[in-house]
This record gives sequence, structure tokens and C-alpha cells, in this order.
Amino acid sequence: MDLDSVRSVREHNYRRTPERRLRTVEDARAFVEEVGFCHFWPIKGIEMPNLFHAIAGRVRPVPMEHDGPDITKCWSWKDQALDKQWWYYAKLFRRRATLVSLDLLPAVYACTENYGNLLDYLEEYRAGTMTAEAKWIYEALLDHGPLDTIQLRRKARLSARSAKSRFDRALVELQVGLKVVPVGVARTGAWNYAFYYELFQRWFPEISEQARGIKRSEARRILALQYLDNVVAVDRRIIKKVFHVLKWTPQDMDRTIATLLQEGAIEQVQVEGLERPQLLSTRALGRSLYTRDH
Repeated sequence: MDLDSVRSVREHNYRRTPERRLRTVEDARAFVEEVGFCHFWPIKGIEMPNLFHAIAGRVRPVPMEHDGPDITKCWSWKDQALDKQWWYYAKLFRRRATLVSLDLLPAVYACTENYGNLLDYLEEYRAGTMTAEAKWIYEALLDHGPLDTIQLRRKARLSARSAKSRFDRALVELQVGLKVVPVGVARTGAWNYAFYYELFQRWFPEISEQARGIKRSEARRILALQYLDNVVAVDRRIIKKVFHVLKWTPQDMDRTIATLLQEGAIEQVQVEGLERPQLLSTRALGRSLYTRDH
């Protein structure tokens, strides 16, 4: 396999072609279900599908101004879906806006420190792995239910201007940990736009039960294989970079890759045009052969 073949299948998988571009919000929903997870915007240095390019049907820069049909669809479809539970949307991989299909969400949850109880956060706080600010935000939502960003800062005692950066960091911390999730839009604040937030466990109560039967080793296998199916072939270092927030150790990564190699789900190959050996999805290889022959 050469680099052009890899790129060709990626364009198909990422819907970066005029004929496969997303034209409706239903298309976007189907896209997230196909790829399992994707970023909202393209992220420099990260190989992953993203919603914006799939809407554009091509690689293009994200415009600085928030107008134009592609970026308008991206924003409006995301907002339209927030309260529908069509997918998980929050800061996750690389701490950036990520969409995850509900089918794959239990595997992500199984990789976290959550066990399905609303009071699990106390163990993390006592262990020193949750900041005080994250605890205050979590408890504000626990006590008061869904809150918009303005109310949440006030209830968490982080409404001072000097506390804004600490609030923002803690909110990302909670999203990465699958503890808090945006669930709607409020017309409030300086920009007349703010997210409503709710506790993940209350918004997706079935996910923790679905994750209960998934071992972490199997969850890592599921996520790594889905990623490789999407990107076709990639250096193993990129996989570690993508899933960094899930705190996979080098040993976790080695065992996951060894399992996939043993199963024949992936191969280690030399892709013409790249220096380092790549991990190649055999399913993606099949799609490449089909594309080339047809």
C-alpha cells in the first residue's frame, strides 16, 4: 500500500468528497455513527475525521468569521442536536470538541475512573486527581440540576473575573472525565449564547450500565480498532496522542496493539512514502482494494 491509497480511503471515510459530503443534520448523525468518534473542527497534528470537513466535502481552513454555509451548518446542527441525545458532544480527545456515537460511548466510559455512581467524584477528589474547582462545579450541578454557564459560575463560587481561567480549566477537566456534558443553549451572557451543563450520569444514565460489562482492555481494543478503521494506517505514536486523555500507559498501548495484531485486525506495514512502519487496519485495506478495483 502507498500513501496515495491511504489518503484516498481516508477521503472516503472522512466524507471529504463532493458526493459524500454531509447535506443534512441526519447525514451528520449517520456520519458520527459511521466513524464512532470525530472532532468538531480539524485539529493540527491530529489525524482524525472532523465534522467541519465532512460538511464542506473537502479539506479547507476554518474561517475566522462565523459565517458561510459550511460553518453555519456546523454550529447550527451541533446546537440543534444538544438536547436530542443523538451523540455525545463535549471536550474530550485532545481536550477539544469531540462527537462520539452512543454505540461507542460505553467503551470510552469504561476507560475512565467512573463507576456509575453520582458520588464517585469524592474518591477522585480525596485521591487528589480532581481539582477543588472541578469539585465545586460538579456539586453545583449535583445540587441544582442543569445550569447555564453564567449560573454555574455563580453557584460554584467562581463568578469573579479572576476565576474565569480556573473555571474554564475545571470545566474541561470534568468533560474529559465524562462527568459533565453540555445539553442545551441559553440566550444569556455577553454573547447571548451559553451552554447549559448537566451531569453526564444523569444525562446518559444507561451508559454506565452498558459500560459495566466492558473490561478496560476490551474498551481500549474497541477504540483503537475504530480509530484505525477510520484513519486506515497510522504510526502507533499518533494513537497514543489521540487517546492521551484516557491515560493509557505505554504497557496498555503495547498490549492493545499486540492483541489486534494477533487477531489479524491490523497489520504492521511499510507504507510507501512514509519512513516509519504503520499500523494498518485490514478492513480499511479491503476498502482500499475495492476502491482501486472499482
